[in-house]
Amino acid sequence: MTSRYAAQRDVATPVDRTLFDGVLRENDGDLPRSDALLAVSTVQAHAAMLARLPNGDLGLVWFGGTQEGVDDISIWFARLPEGERIWSTPRQVTDDPTRSEQNPVLFSTPGGRLWLLYTSQTGGNQDTAQVHRRISDDNGLTWSAAEVLFDATDEGGVFIRQPVVISRSGRWLLPIFQCVREEGRRWVGDYDTSAVMLSDDEGLSWRRVSVPDSLGAVHMSIVERPDGSLNALYRSRWADRIHRSVSTDDGQSWTVPVPIALPNNNSSLQHAGLADGDLVLVYNHSSRDDADGQRASLYDEIDDDGLVEPASAPVLAAELDGDHRRAFWGAPRAPMSLAVSTDGEDWTVVADLAQGDGYCLTNNSKDLRNREFSYPVVLPNADGSIDIAYTLHRQTITHVRLASGWRRANG
Repeated sequence: MTSRYAAQRDVATPVDRTLFDGVLRENDGDLPRSDALLAVSTVQAHAAMLARLPNGDLGLVWFGGTQEGVDDISIWFARLPEGERIWSTPRQVTDDPTRSEQNPVLFSTPGGRLWLLYTSQTGGNQDTAQVHRRISDDNGLTWSAAEVLFDATDEGGVFIRQPVVISRSGRWLLPIFQCVREEGRRWVGDYDTSAVMLSDDEGLSWRRVSVPDSLGAVHMSIVERPDGSLNALYRSRWADRIHRSVSTDDGQSWTVPVPIALPNNNSSLQHAGLADGDLVLVYNHSSRDDADGQRASLYDEIDDDGLVEPASAPVLAAELDGDHRRAFWGAPRAPMSLAVSTDGEDWTVVADLAQGDGYCLTNNSKDLRNREFSYPVVLPNADGSIDIAYTLHRQTITHVRLASGWRRANG
């Protein structure tokens, strides 16, 4: 296979760490944008999530430590005070030395409380994952003790990535996905499915609604449309296309996820609603078709004792294992692209926010071998600007602010 990323090489690529200072600076280019690189102190930083805090500040969380799946991975928090352009010094807000704490989500409740949700697993075993919660009543200055919100089940681990959505009825919707356990085999994601946790009492109780035929469709990103319907976009474990489904009954049932035209590389994406009713999406415009290598799994460098070297060099393997599809790991995580849509199905690519070869056949940040741009979050603001954050080479988190008029600037 000939790939436009065929020049990928497993080489160290340092990023200028003197720029890891959290200062939002204007960035020349086709879009009216400013960029900041967070002042991280850990070897690895990944999986950012943005949210408006109850006091109007911008909050940002991610996970950091040695490497995803290692038990020193924990959740970090920073804030950008409203009207300012320098992020606060990041603070570690979880610390369980026995588990890897990942995929944080911030949620400002209607009552003014701030929730921090995140996953907690043993090593690289996502099929052991629980969803934990901490609560702050002072905009993230202090936090309650951690509690288990959703425990692992007999089926496997429970994972999150996307924020809580409050529909116009007042219902809370939290997308989850089940990391299904296979007897005698470490988790690789082949059997993961999606569901939505619904609450009609502001989080006091929850009930689960499964998404039908959602095998391999995960990281469900939900947006309420002007007509009250819910549009959902999914990451594909098969690294083929973004998938989409719809609910017309406030999340009580969902159509079967089906692929749309945009590619997906088995990496996260997020979309959000704009003031005019249109949708904006940030994602990697790449798929398995762009890969010239494949990883055995996301955690092929992790065992129960910590970091190890992968057993063999990555190779492109068959898509099917018998009659079952196999999750594809290692498709390039680049470029980081921006697209808009009027209906959630057909999309127009606006621009690439970051470009590179997206090398992600390793998660190794210690030796600077990973070069992905990944796991975006997009947050529209009332003035027409949008805030975006994503992983830069697993070395830091990039914050991008596009000024109002960003759509006109690119035609």
